[in-house]
Amino acid sequence: MVLDEPGLPLQARELPDPELDPSRPGDVLVEVHACGVCRTDLHIRDGEVRGSRLPVVPGHQIVATVLAAGADAAHAPGARVGIPWLGWTDGTCRFCTSGRENLCERAQFTGLDRDGGYATRTVADGRYAFALPEGFGDLEAAPLLCAGLIGHRALRMTADAQRLGLYGFGASAHIVCQVALHQGRRVFAFTRADDAASQAFARELGCEWAGDALGPAPEELDAAIIFAPVGALVPAALRALGRGGIVVCAGIHMSDIPSFAYELLWGERVLRSVANLTRADALEFLDLAPRVPVRTHVTTFALEEAEKALEAVRRGGIEGAAVLIP
Repeated sequence: MVLDEPGLPLQARELPDPELDPSRPGDVLVEVHACGVCRTDLHIRDGEVRGSRLPVVPGHQIVATVLAAGADAAHAPGARVGIPWLGWTDGTCRFCTSGRENLCERAQFTGLDRDGGYATRTVADGRYAFALPEGFGDLEAAPLLCAGLIGHRALRMTADAQRLGLYGFGASAHIVCQVALHQGRRVFAFTRADDAASQAFARELGCEWAGDALGPAPEELDAAIIFAPVGALVPAALRALGRGGIVVCAGIHMSDIPSFAYELLWGERVLRSVANLTRADALEFLDLAPRVPVRTHVTTFALEEAEKALEAVRRGGIEGAAVLIP
């Protein structure tokens, strides 16, 4: 499935089979078994996030088997791997050399600057492909590779907060909720006021309260993670925090944040974003997920139904995560 121009529907197209380039001996050629559908894919499709190339094959939560590997690749043919959003970094910029490769100035991202997993085959840099834990089928593993990874990075940014609010209860939140409960935290879910289905799903997963994101919190929070791309949730989440609390914006795109009184930020409250991920994030979370154990909830779509899946994500009509099957 190919994006020719932002704002246009994805098109089914027969492309030449991708091949390994001898000048990139660390690359792997993979056969895609499943690819998660991320809200970032929707932002790319709509032109709210733009990369370095068009046309492009979207998709960055790829579960695949290595078919062929370059001479220096980290994975051998036959290995099952997961390929996430961060697809390549230069390794030399001030961010890469200080352990912050997620901020690399020349980074390339899967499904944005490099063809991704809305396909039957693709090529990836083997350094940014990861062995997947046992106990997760292809469908169940796909959401771990962005919803899980970015959610876990965002959760780490809340430090040891005990009363945690999750704003927007989709693919990431349903995973983060399980990890937070495993860590002994109390979790509260904030959704659209009329989204009874998501609220019920959140309570089913162990949230002790679920309700209106723009209304008052049931009690003071120590931290909040905002997954929904809605700027109006920032002052709402700050309003729910106690002193010293943290609001983490976990999305790559958000509508404009409305102005708010300084009083909401005062008291050493913190407002911060999370950008991309590192390989260390991936290794840490993929080790943790089976120990929780995380159980992902997925709704499947055929590859040619990518537009239908994206529209379901846009409407918030997915319980858990959407996954494409080539």
